[in-house]
Amino acid sequence: MKHRLNRRNFLKLSAFAGTVFGAGGIISAKSGGKPQEENADNLERPVLMAGRRRLGSGKAAMEVSSLGLGCMGMSHGHGPARDKKAMINLIAEAVDLGVDFFDTAEIYGPHTNEELVGEALAPYRDKVKIGSKFGLYYPEGRQLEDARPERIRAAIEASLKRLKTDHIDIYYQHRIDNKIPIEEVAGTMRELVGEGKILHWGMSEPNAETIRRAHKEFPVTAVEDQYALTFRLHEKETFPVLEELGIGLVAYSPLDRGYLGGEMDGKTRFDPQTDMRANFPRLSPEAMEKNRVFIDFLDETGREKRASCAQVALAWILAQRPWIVPIPETTKRAHLLENVRASALIFTPEEIARINGRLSKMVPFGERYKPGTDMARSVYNLI
Repeated sequence: MKHRLNRRNFLKLSAFAGTVFGAGGIISAKSGGKPQEENADNLERPVLMAGRRRLGSGKAAMEVSSLGLGCMGMSHGHGPARDKKAMINLIAEAVDLGVDFFDTAEIYGPHTNEELVGEALAPYRDKVKIGSKFGLYYPEGRQLEDARPERIRAAIEASLKRLKTDHIDIYYQHRIDNKIPIEEVAGTMRELVGEGKILHWGMSEPNAETIRRAHKEFPVTAVEDQYALTFRLHEKETFPVLEELGIGLVAYSPLDRGYLGGEMDGKTRFDPQTDMRANFPRLSPEAMEKNRVFIDFLDETGREKRASCAQVALAWILAQRPWIVPIPETTKRAHLLENVRASALIFTPEEIARINGRLSKMVPFGERYKPGTDMARSVYNLI
């Protein structure tokens, strides 16, 4: 395998250490007004988030950092739960770096991720926005969506307690419950906003019709969907509706479950007991080998911009629409710093047109969820 600017290799390069990105390429960062030495030790230096973004419009608008932090993998779904103290420190450092948007859900753990996020963000509660989710459960190992008003009210009270707060900034329906009309869910959200328990609301993986119906009943601030340069199907139907209605997109898995960091290949294995990625067709050994064409492309583009694969993938998302906020997950400090730096990587319109032209000819191998499974059934676009 040729040398690539994947996460691990990129962090070793002295040209990377202590840098931020601008339209003209790399410029040296400074801390406290004093120039820093250009070596790997400068990963210790703060590198601040560049830019802010608005989700939603009118009274439903919410302003956040241009990238948020997905916290699920700290407690759930991507291997064993990480050391709690280490994750609290990582979240605190994210705040110091300018990240003010943090994503969790009651089902992560379950419950333990909200407890982690609540404890970590308690000292900064007035400076940050917290997003959490309701309505997705796994009784006896089967997926169940439950958006009955009484269930939502029980969920919000429990989440507020775990998060150590009196309000959640944006509260998402984790998956659409087809047994309950979306208008009824929106009505419950209106009541919770009126009571001050949530400030905004959204949905995860709804179709275009559901978005329209929900927004008509009570304005939606953001839709949370998977979106990455290897998963773009939401651009066809969801994006036009979001743009028309002034709704934001929170992009989860913007690095396609970590694959676009460039370190995974056909030899990568996931523990089927603790890592949900072991069950995703897109991350099978065969798929990861065939999809290396995307890593090659990211590597090529990254060398032109002196950026890592992950940074190119994140900056590409930011360049697609001004109302998209990616929420990459990480449990590692070096990856946090790398992701934050991506917020300042700028593509010209000509560069984006060229990149999108290349990507339009590339088809990812493997579906994101196994057809026929509960996970596949509950998302709008499968592939």
